[in-house]
Amino acid sequence: MARRATGMRGEAEPDAPSASAPKAKAAAKTKASPNKPVTKPKRPSRKTTPSPETLTELGLERLIRLVLDETGRNPAFKKLVTAAVAGLQGPEAVAALIDRRLTALERASGYIDWQKRRAFAADLDATLTTIVVELGPLDAQAGLDRLMRFLAAADGVLERVDDSSGQVHGLFARAGDAAARLGSGLAAPEAAAFALRLVPMLKADGYGLVEDVLHALIPTLPEAALGRLDAGLAAALPPRPAKSEGTRAWNQLTARNQILRLRQGLADRRGDVDAFIRLEQEAAPERPDRTEIAERLLAAGRLDEALDWVRRPQKRGLVVVTREQMLTGQFDPEAPDRARVELEIRILDALSRGAEAQAQRWTQFERSLDAGMLRAFLAKLPDFEDDEALERAFAHAAAHPDPYRALHFFTHWPKPDRAARLVAAQAWDGGRYEILVPAAEALEASEPLAATRLYRLLVDDILERGRSAAYGHGARHLATLDALAPRLDPDALTPDHASYRAALRKAHGRKAAFWSQVDG
Repeated sequence: MARRATGMRGEAEPDAPSASAPKAKAAAKTKASPNKPVTKPKRPSRKTTPSPETLTELGLERLIRLVLDETGRNPAFKKLVTAAVAGLQGPEAVAALIDRRLTALERASGYIDWQKRRAFAADLDATLTTIVVELGPLDAQAGLDRLMRFLAAADGVLERVDDSSGQVHGLFARAGDAAARLGSGLAAPEAAAFALRLVPMLKADGYGLVEDVLHALIPTLPEAALGRLDAGLAAALPPRPAKSEGTRAWNQLTARNQILRLRQGLADRRGDVDAFIRLEQEAAPERPDRTEIAERLLAAGRLDEALDWVRRPQKRGLVVVTREQMLTGQFDPEAPDRARVELEIRILDALSRGAEAQAQRWTQFERSLDAGMLRAFLAKLPDFEDDEALERAFAHAAAHPDPYRALHFFTHWPKPDRAARLVAAQAWDGGRYEILVPAAEALEASEPLAATRLYRLLVDDILERGRSAAYGHGARHLATLDALAPRLDPDALTPDHASYRAALRKAHGRKAAFWSQVDG
């Protein structure tokens, strides 16, 4: 039996350590082993994320205090709470609240710069949320009325706000989506009246928001409402302007085409191909979209007419490229012609003219090295003929006049050995990184020498042109070259990797921003 401590204060038997000794020992052990991970205390089992369950546990009084505190700090939140309280009195009280806010919005004329935009957008969002969440469920028609007022104010608001981020425009687009949803739930007479009510608003629809509502509404309208809307649009169609009228003519032509496209949507809804064609020829008499027309004729089973339309000469018009397409490099100038060829092939197949369809597939592949078109061509060949055709395709691709297109084809087929041969045989521009970077990445695993050649070109181009914005990419490419070097034969490439790196340092040693990223 262990002995108790003696009567002397603070003294204990050697085999009975004090309560603080284990803590001191553990602390000393931790200090002596700094690399040993410290066990973190377990998190409390109670969830802290706001949810219906956790908020219920706070109690009503605590929640009320939190809400009141936030209304004092956040004007937009206060408007949401005020609207929710008004909803207890019925739709009339909510509508009156919204009307006051919309009147203020319509009367305002001051410019809103980027510094004020966030608060303004929050206020606008609160108004929209009140219409959609509070008023709409209580009275759909009253909600639609306020959404229309909200949308009618869009042009005036967007003209006086710095909306470079698109935040405010996005709120108005959201209002249009909400209007389309509410309108689609109306009975036939009310739905037709709502759609007709939108037609006069098209005249002042500078941002296409009302047009978008109509396009979204057309597929959901009751059959009985389609004829009335088409008649209303036809009555609102402005005459074709004279070319000599300048800006006024352009605006009138835009408004005219806006209505014609809506009527085409109605023609599609009714399945009236002839009406669609007539409206297309009216909208673009010099350049009717033959692909859109042929697509509808094919769906209607009118195959000979479809083939005739898809083969008609097409005048090239103005090509519209969005900002997003420019920034992301997604613009594909060959997309319209590729779509036309693919449609012609589908029509030929439907007409049981398989030989002509195959000839079109091969011709399209020869021109563009379209891998999808080649796969479709091979799939239609009889057994045992595809291997020979594939070799013929590879030979054609290797000799294609555009080596960048050929490299893209071989790396995406994939055929890395052919891509490596092409890399060695051609002179490349390191500035074509949109082709060379994916190719180098695809070749790393099986063709390290070809990948090395491409990465060197990319690094050299970045440094020689002093493209500081791309130094991070260049540093990553150089790190990849470091990793690839041990996989190459010593005499595979001149200069070797060490000499190449030394030459880079000598030629571009003053580019400190680049070397700091390499060293980092």
